[in-house]
Amino acid sequence: MDHTLKRRILGLDFGNKTCGVAVSDQLGMSAHGVEIIRREKKTKLRATYRRIGELIEEYDPEKIVLGLPLNMDNSEGWRVEDTYAFRDELVSKFGLPVILTDERLTTVEAYEIMEETGVKREDMHLYVDEIAAMLILQRYMDGSAETRE
Repeated sequence: MDHTLKRRILGLDFGNKTCGVAVSDQLGMSAHGVEIIRREKKTKLRATYRRIGELIEEYDPEKIVLGLPLNMDNSEGWRVEDTYAFRDELVSKFGLPVILTDERLTTVEAYEIMEETGVKREDMHLYVDEIAAMLILQRYMDGSAETRE
């Protein structure tokens, strides 16, 4: 097994009013939750980009993995367009490659994990996006998610 330290990967779960953030360990084996960046309105992204920039400075990732919210039939809905625009802005602002990764059912899985671990239902909204970001990043690192450049 290769134990060489690598540059980290930043994982993002981009939503209407939140952006869950995860980061890989330096061995590239596991995803760890970092935080949820929250905003008042869907279109108010300035603080979100600023915080992502701070996280990029802190973790020095080689790339970003961004969840792509495909429909269950593999079609692209309205949320995909927002995700493409967010990806384009990330590339423009930070110059890192952004890989789009199928995020279907990560939110459902995040809720299941919280239920299994005893998180109170009324508190689940506090963690769901961060856990979804971890799942998106972990699937990418495991090679089990469909990706798009």
